[in-house]
Amino acid sequence: MKKVRAVILAAAVLPAFAPAAQAQNLEEIFRKVNPSVVVVRSKGRDVSAGGVTRFNETGSGVLISDSGRVMTAAHVVNGMDEITVEGIAGEVVRAKVISTDAAADVSLLQLERVTAAMRVASLGDSDTVRVGQQVMVVGAPYGLSHSMSVGWISARWPPNTIFRDMPLAEFLQTTATINTGNSGGPMFNMAGEVIAIVSQNISKSGGSEGLGFVVTINSARKLLIDRKVFWGALQGIILTGDLAALLNVPAPAGFLVKIVAQGSMAWNMGLQGGDRIVTIDGKEVALGGDIILSVDGIPVVSEDNIEKIRNRLAGLKPGTPFKMSVLRAGKVLELTSTAQ
Repeated sequence: MKKVRAVILAAAVLPAFAPAAQAQNLEEIFRKVNPSVVVVRSKGRDVSAGGVTRFNETGSGVLISDSGRVMTAAHVVNGMDEITVEGIAGEVVRAKVISTDAAADVSLLQLERVTAAMRVASLGDSDTVRVGQQVMVVGAPYGLSHSMSVGWISARWPPNTIFRDMPLAEFLQTTATINTGNSGGPMFNMAGEVIAIVSQNISKSGGSEGLGFVVTINSARKLLIDRKVFWGALQGIILTGDLAALLNVPAPAGFLVKIVAQGSMAWNMGLQGGDRIVTIDGKEVALGGDIILSVDGIPVVSEDNIEKIRNRLAGLKPGTPFKMSVLRAGKVLELTSTAQ
């Protein structure tokens, strides 16, 4: 089951944190920004030792356009079969992913409609944020919707410095309380502008310990360009080295599919996910799914090539055909589809 991203520290963390936040204008800011915050709920499937299981994920998000665009965290919505958003008045609206970047843990949703109670948030300039500035986080920790926490910016981390599996994101570190369910929610400055999207925390206990990390809004805006989503509908791993050889991959590498989101372009073209878990060299691997070898001639040998594939598919005009080469049950097959 997917969980909010958390990194377990092996060493002690810094013991000194900022003092409790003062309530200067916080009530007014919260009242202003709260209608832009939404609860994001998604339903998905996972492959475990017992086979395919279903689970629910809860996160947060923020409305950034009157056309119904919502920013959230990629790990809350990627590869999910069903996504709904709940606004401040409790109205539930269906949503779909229209852009995503797992390497920065940010996604963009499109709502079927914007409810009357929802309000569009103002986006700030995260380049102007400085260490020591007071900030506010609003989200749904443990499903408790529209909960506020306050803290300070304690550090800024350039891309590819703090989390190696998310090399594209610039992070702000904060003392504001972040827990399960806050992921994807907005961080506001004291002007009520969104300056970041909540990603994760570092913790020895699994709860909040004053080491929260948020993706800067400038990073999110740069990476979340409108493009047709394909890889965001998949969960799996790139096969390289001994693992690729053991699974008889007839290429330098391939992408072993674990889960395919129902109703996605990948699902509709017939791509299949795994159905069982095996342990290979101490690592759990989902088997039974397709191994993607190439898409439109681009081999799936690295994360860089996956990005090339995403850009390739994004540049196709609607109705343009494309091909995918997959290894299924020992045979190389060609799947076809058209850009949407």
